[in-house]
Amino acid sequence: MKNSIYIKTKIEAAALLKAAPFRKEIRKTEPHKHNSYFEIIYLREGSGFHTIDHTSFSIKPPTVFFVRKEQVHHWDMTDTPDGFVLLLKKGFLDQSMDSELKSLLSKLSELSCIYLKETESIDTIFQLLTTEKDFTVTEGLLKALFAKILISAKPLTNKTSKTDDVITVFRELLNQPNDLRNNVAHYAEKLHTTPQNLNAICRKTLDQSATEVIAEHMISEAKRQLMYTESRVSEIAYSLNFNDTSHFVKYFKRYTGLTPQTFRNT
Repeated sequence: MKNSIYIKTKIEAAALLKAAPFRKEIRKTEPHKHNSYFEIIYLREGSGFHTIDHTSFSIKPPTVFFVRKEQVHHWDMTDTPDGFVLLLKKGFLDQSMDSELKSLLSKLSELSCIYLKETESIDTIFQLLTTEKDFTVTEGLLKALFAKILISAKPLTNKTSKTDDVITVFRELLNQPNDLRNNVAHYAEKLHTTPQNLNAICRKTLDQSATEVIAEHMISEAKRQLMYTESRVSEIAYSLNFNDTSHFVKYFKRYTGLTPQTFRNT
């Protein structure tokens, strides 16, 4: 019985970053996730579909996909792909002192897919990243890459703020494996603030309450387990730190309109 989502690792334990050509033999893959890194996939050729969590995206090169470490994804390619993959661990950002780089990545982490217009400079940067070993040079290349990609999506803001930093850390806490909690005070304490202030920051930055941000992550993780594992509803409730299965069922239905079992069967 499949009680967990397959975890795939494509980077050595000691490495903080890896850039490589996208494997041309990839066609179909099983649903899986990567627990230790953020993945950026740039495709300049290929066709088919890329499913991230509950959404299937048509592959229309040139395209960039973003997969956060808690997300489940899989490929259904119908043509030979060509492009690059970038794997980035949190440890790289911990070593970096560049706040703008972190702000750019925070913005990218909110996206799943961008269809690009200009690609020449993006091609060049990815190619350089496959061989570059110097940390400072790599920082600069990443910042240039992220800015170029974001320009294709929307205008950039020039400065990061303290509220952006709080949201970034809040999301990192919500992405901790097996530690999701439906409790604003729990996260406010970890962020050294009050529940009221965390709620105000979320409303100002995301136009959502802190409770809604938590619920978004809780429901996404519940859906992943319902779709990609055979775990019982009670086991999923326990993994999400619900003390009572009936409470979890009501919570899930409040945000989706369906019971967990009905969602699994649809």
